[in-house]
This record gives sequence, C-alpha cells and structure tokens, in this order.
Amino acid sequence: MNEFDLIRRLKPLLTVTSSVVTGAGDDCAVLANPGSGREILLKTDIIVEDIHFTPTTEPSRIGRKALARVISDIAAMGGIPTAAVITLGLPVDFVPERIEAIYAGMADLARQYHIALVGGETSRSQGVFFINVALTGWVETGCAVLRSGAQLGDALFVSGELGGSIEGHHLDFTPRLEEGRWLAQQRTVHAMIDLSDGLAGDLPHLLEASGIPGAEIHASALPFRRSARLRARSGDTAKPAVAAALTDGEDFELLFAVAPANAIRLLDGWKSQFPNVRISCIGRLTSQPGVFLRNERGLMPVTANGFQHFS
Repeated sequence: MNEFDLIRRLKPLLTVTSSVVTGAGDDCAVLANPGSGREILLKTDIIVEDIHFTPTTEPSRIGRKALARVISDIAAMGGIPTAAVITLGLPVDFVPERIEAIYAGMADLARQYHIALVGGETSRSQGVFFINVALTGWVETGCAVLRSGAQLGDALFVSGELGGSIEGHHLDFTPRLEEGRWLAQQRTVHAMIDLSDGLAGDLPHLLEASGIPGAEIHASALPFRRSARLRARSGDTAKPAVAAALTDGEDFELLFAVAPANAIRLLDGWKSQFPNVRISCIGRLTSQPGVFLRNERGLMPVTANGFQHFS
C-alpha cells in the first residue's frame, strides 16, 4: 500500500463542517472566513532525515526546505502565506547548535516572505529526526485555484525546469509564490498543482480531481534541468532526461491547465511579468484514459510513477 492508497482509506473518516470550502485532496485546505473577503488556506508538511535530507546536509538548508515546501503549496492555490508552527521530533542525542541553525534557515526564508513563525511543539523521537511545518495563508474568496477545475482539451503548462533535483535544487528551490499569485489573478487558469512527487506522480492527481480521463505529454516540450541532462549523459546506467523530468520529484514547480484560446495571451503575459522564469506548454488534457508521452516513436503510455512513500 502506498501513501495515496492509505489516504483514500482515511478520507471517509475525515470530518467536514460548514466552514470547509475545500477539504482533503488539494494542495491546501480552504476554510471560510465570513465577512473578510478572504478564505483561509491551511497546509502541513513533514520532512524526515534520510528521506528528504541527510545527516550531513547543511542545517540552514534543511530549515529552508522545511518551510519552502509548504510555501510552494500555498503558491499552487494562488495564495499568500501568513504564519507557521513547527513540530520537531528529536532523538535523545540531538545537537542544540544544529537545531538552532535549522531554525535560522527557516527564519531567513520566513522574513523573505513576511511569514510569522509563531511556535510549535517538540517531542522525543526514537532515533528518527523529523520536522513538520503547518502553514496558514489566505486567498480572496472564491479565487483559490484548485486541482479540480481542469477541462477536456486544456493546454498543460509547467513553470521552470524538471528533473535532477537531487543535485541541490530540492534544498534550494524558490517557491513560485509570486507566479502562482499572478496566475490566480488572471482568472484563466482552470486548475493548478504543486509538483512535489514528479510530473508522472502529480499529473494523475489533477486528472482525478477534475474528472478528466487522460493527458498527452510531448517529450520534446519538456523543460529539463541542467542536472537532469548531465546525469543522462554520464553513462549507460544513468536515468534518461525524459524519465528524470517525469519521475525525479521535488521540482516544486507549478503545473496548470489553461483553455487553448487563452494560452497565447497567458504565455505573453507571463514572459512580460517573469522574464527570468521559464514557462513551457508540455501537452494537453484528453479523453483517452491514462497519461501518454508523445515522442519520435509515437504515442506511448507513461507507466512510471513519481515518488511514492511505502513503495
């Protein structure tokens, strides 16, 4: 059983009240905030030693990553982050100076995005060091970009580049907060998702949420990170760049769906607004069930998954 099978089993047990606008199944929960003109965004995320970072990773980069991951989820909703609480699970032999340096990394990023760090919880852990960050934010009422709004025939766009994140990007990425906010304000983006588990892992979540049968990805349009290209050229056993772009994960880019009629105008606006951030149209949503990759050999099913816990 992988994490998504587990989530499907647990979802029926979750409680929903009248204050819940959007519950489990999106990048953030959306909660009503009557009379404010805004809705509350709520997200929590965890990073675990030897899964998301190593014992030798620079502490400030660990802290930065812990907070940046949840900021990226707020970005995928088109929102603004506000305040975070942090939970630490620490082995008994923890080094205080390392924890202070981790917090310093979080604090530096929090100041950059005007996020308040307002406390949290600390617990003894049986040998496994983990950091959990819960982040609140807001978006104008009715303006959150959900995973569930995609339409058949929509063009698929992705920000930035994909693959090879293990070479350092997974620690030092810049959350696409300003870009997500701009996309939400255009009102032409039907659906959006944060790419944390790889394109092959996260695209099916958008399809499922929107009730769209399938998607076609063009291999020639995929934007490869330089580290993905270098790994692909380093030997016969290296992962091809296309496979890296599909499955490496921890890209923390935005994948979004736009009606073809609005695609050129949005592309032109993006280039004017964000000249230093690449944007690529990588495919479209289709009625053929499944995700397919079009390359020089034709149309081939994508059978690989993105990153999955417990598999």
